[in-house]
Amino acid sequence: MTVQQAIPARFLTEPAPVTSLSTGQADYEIVRKLLQHITEGWRDQPSVETLADHVGLTTDETHLVFRRWCGLTPKAFLQAVTLDQAKRILRQDANLLDAALDLGLSGPGRLHDLFVTHEAMSPGEWKAGGKGLTMRYGFHPSPFGEALIVATDRGLAGLGWVDEKAAAGRASDTGKPMGGQAGALADMQRRWPHAVLVQDQEATAPLASRVFDPGQWRADQPLRVVMIGSDFEVRVWERLLRIPVGKATTYGAIAGDLGAPKAARPVGAAVGRNPISFVVPCHRVLGSTGGLTGYHWGLTRKRAILGWETGLTAS
Repeated sequence: MTVQQAIPARFLTEPAPVTSLSTGQADYEIVRKLLQHITEGWRDQPSVETLADHVGLTTDETHLVFRRWCGLTPKAFLQAVTLDQAKRILRQDANLLDAALDLGLSGPGRLHDLFVTHEAMSPGEWKAGGKGLTMRYGFHPSPFGEALIVATDRGLAGLGWVDEKAAAGRASDTGKPMGGQAGALADMQRRWPHAVLVQDQEATAPLASRVFDPGQWRADQPLRVVMIGSDFEVRVWERLLRIPVGKATTYGAIAGDLGAPKAARPVGAAVGRNPISFVVPCHRVLGSTGGLTGYHWGLTRKRAILGWETGLTAS
C-alpha cells in the first residue's frame, strides 16, 4: 500500500495572513537567514531572543515578520524544521504513521488547493528542445523570494527562483556558474535550448498572481500548465500534482505508483528536473527516512514552502 504522509500535526498553526507579494518577498529575505540559523543550530533549540539578535531585530519584530510571512511563530517553525523528530515519526510502522499524521489534519475545511489542468508536449517537441517555440518570461515577487515565470501560449511552462549566489547547473557562455536573474534564466534556458525566450512582464504577471495567491486557487478556474519533458518525467510530474497541500510522499512510493518499485533513483532524478517548482509540488517529496533530501532551489526554500503551506492547512 502506498503511504501518502501528512505533514506532522506539530507543523501546523493558524492560517497565514494575507499580505502583498512585495511584502512577502521582503520578509522572506529575513526569514531565510533565520531558517538557516535554525537549521544549523536546531539541536540547541535557539530562543526567539537568539534568533532576533542574529538578524538585528527585536523579539517583537521577529515575531511580526514570521507571523506576517506565513502565520507561524518562530517557536512553531523551529518545531517544524526539527528534522530529527520528523525522521523518528516517519520510521514508525506505516499504519501507526497514517493514524498519527492524519489526526492533525482532521479539520482543514478552509483549504483550497491549487487546482491545475495540464497537457504535455509531444515526444517530438521535447526532443527538439523547444525548437520553433516562443516562451515568454518575467521576474515577479513571491513569498519565497523573487520568482521567474515562463509561459507559452498554452500555459505556464516554468517556475524557478532567483538566488544571488551561483547554483549548480547554471552557467554562462564562459562556463562559469551564474547567480541572480541571469542565472535563473540560464537554468530555464538549458531545459529548452532551441526555444526563443522573450521577456514580457505583462504576460507573466497574471500567472504569478494566480500561483502565489491562495484566494485564486479555484477548481472552476484551473491554472493551465504545460509539461515539457520526457515521457517518464511527465508521468512523475503528473503524480506530483496528486499530492495535496499539507501532505507528502516519498520517491519510493511514487516509483511504486508508476509500477516500477525499484526505480526510486530515476524518480528522484525526474523530480529534480521538474521545471515548474511549487505548482508541480516536488517540495512535497521526502526521502525514505523522512529527510527533506535535495531540492533544486535549496533546502532552506523547501522548508520555507512547506512551512507556508502548513499555515494554510491549519484549522
